[in-house]
Amino acid sequence: MASSRITAAVVLLSGLAEAVQAQAVVRDSARRPLSVSGAGTALSRPKKAVLLSVLLPGAGQMYNRKYWKLPLVYGALGGVGYGLYQYQTRYREYAVASRELSAGKTIPELSGKLVTQEKSARGVATGLDRYRTQRDTFIGYMALTYGMVALDALVDAHLREFDISEELALRIKPSVMPLATGGLATGLQLQLQVKSSASLPSTL
Repeated sequence: MASSRITAAVVLLSGLAEAVQAQAVVRDSARRPLSVSGAGTALSRPKKAVLLSVLLPGAGQMYNRKYWKLPLVYGALGGVGYGLYQYQTRYREYAVASRELSAGKTIPELSGKLVTQEKSARGVATGLDRYRTQRDTFIGYMALTYGMVALDALVDAHLREFDISEELALRIKPSVMPLATGGLATGLQLQLQVKSSASLPSTL
């Protein structure tokens, strides 16, 4: 009798172990990231969207099929890029003028339309500092815009993988809540329910 009970217990434990292992394999396969064919590496959808967006701004949005965002992406990058180009051009003009002043030229002899309108060498130095600051500011704007484009692709990719199946249910219902003073108050209660349709496979 004792040996038969021990044998039954061993069979029961082995069956439970196999069931837990099978469920772990199913969960692991469900979470397995997308693989890049031929590359030998695995990338999840969010990582792939960010990588595409970094390599080519807007590619992450196209990968997520958010085509309506492309005008916003290229409009923002184009506007910031135009401002950066303008301030970089003016900074270079004043930098050349500053070197020409150091070489002994007068203001009317300087190269460029903007610098010849300055009244003194001090005005040229002030303009050089001003356009350098504005150029550096737009470099920061460009980096920020570039990062926001990549972040948008990342968020969209995560939301695309978000589970919105029938197994999730959000319910809003009235409720009565106790107060610290001892009374009751009415309100609304948000209730998130997760329905589990999968059960542990049984081998017994």
